[in-house]
Amino acid sequence: MSATLATPHTEAPAPALAPRERETLRHIAAGRTYLQTARHMGLSTHTVDAYLRRIRAKLNITNTAELTRVAISLGL
Repeated sequence: MSATLATPHTEAPAPALAPRERETLRHIAAGRTYLQTARHMGLSTHTVDAYLRRIRAKLNITNTAELTRVAISLGL
């Protein structure tokens, strides 16, 4: 048996998120709205939206449920 068959397949690591992206993800996963997240972080809702678009693009995620699942898996 070859070594490639004997080793389990592992997924490539997810792209690293910037600290503000991680913080934004944590707030959204906690159930906060864009406005609440913006107020907590001292940002505009437009900036929160931009962070979330970047997170979705980096992680290839399309919905909030998946964002929450990723946040939990990252320990946020």
